[in-house]
Amino acid sequence: MARAEAARRGPRLRITGPELDDLAYQAAADALVAIISKLGQFRGESRFTTWACKFAIFEVSAKIGRHFWRHPAVPLDAEDWHRLPARFGFDPAHQAEWGDLFAALRRAVDTELSPRQREIFVAIVLNDVPLDALVMHLGSSRNAIYKMLFDARRKLRAVLAANGYLPDDSSGRS
Repeated sequence: MARAEAARRGPRLRITGPELDDLAYQAAADALVAIISKLGQFRGESRFTTWACKFAIFEVSAKIGRHFWRHPAVPLDAEDWHRLPARFGFDPAHQAEWGDLFAALRRAVDTELSPRQREIFVAIVLNDVPLDALVMHLGSSRNAIYKMLFDARRKLRAVLAANGYLPDDSSGRS
């Protein structure tokens, strides 16, 4: 399970080959230690393999997060606004067409978001920092980061809709 999870997450951070195998092996070994230490807590509410897989997935997540901060691809405070159209798959012709929307989005990020929301939005959306790495760096929880990103997206959608860049979505979708 650790190898499968590492293979799923590794390419996004450009971790491949022996380095990925080593990361998976270390995660599996750490997961085994955690499973053995918590064996008495297994209540039998699920299959044992399902319960054990949770440990492997958690360990891979932690190892990848630590690996990211040892070899960061981009500084946390850098802003790669020029990469944003490519992340949405726009070709050069459509990039020009959507230029006003991206300029409005950048203004909204600068003016409407709190400093913490801005930091999280820029890290995850612009710089493609993995959630687990950001959680470790900020000393927060996954749920707190998800909530902060959710609130930021809702604010940005409201501002863009109010300025006519997006259709008014009164359903509360983010």
